[in-house]
Amino acid sequence: MPASPSDLFAYLDDLGIDHKTVEHPATFTVEEGRHLKASMPGGHTKNLFMKDKDGVIVLISAWADSQLRLNQLHKKIGTRRLSFASAELMVECLGVEPGSVTAFALMNDKDLRVKFIADAALMGFDTVNFHPLVNTATTAISREGLHHFVEATGHSLTVVDFSDL
Repeated sequence: MPASPSDLFAYLDDLGIDHKTVEHPATFTVEEGRHLKASMPGGHTKNLFMKDKDGVIVLISAWADSQLRLNQLHKKIGTRRLSFASAELMVECLGVEPGSVTAFALMNDKDLRVKFIADAALMGFDTVNFHPLVNTATTAISREGLHHFVEATGHSLTVVDFSDL
């Protein structure tokens, strides 16, 4: 059974990672969440759950304002051409529904099927903001806390500069 937001918060507490969560109406796109930026400092994210033709599954967490050329991403991360993965695969691997994809869902990827990539622009912020497994809240943690969280899940955090795509 996938983790719930309360499971996530308990996990962050166990790891000693400070976090702050703000509840809000559901947001499904970066544009719908723009109003949050005023009340929550730090780097806000857009998260892409993708798969290549060889079956490599990738979660990309990018700064909300980064311009990502989807047809060029594979060149920067060493995969074949990427396309958006299905909602069924997202639920199977990350335990979240479309609109709620987040780096925090890596805690549900017990089989370590997902390769995690973070945008260098996002990692330039001291604080980063993600949905806490649901899109009705946003949780802020430090950049170092994100590193610690990702490593604790058994994943690697690969930082890629997408600005030159």
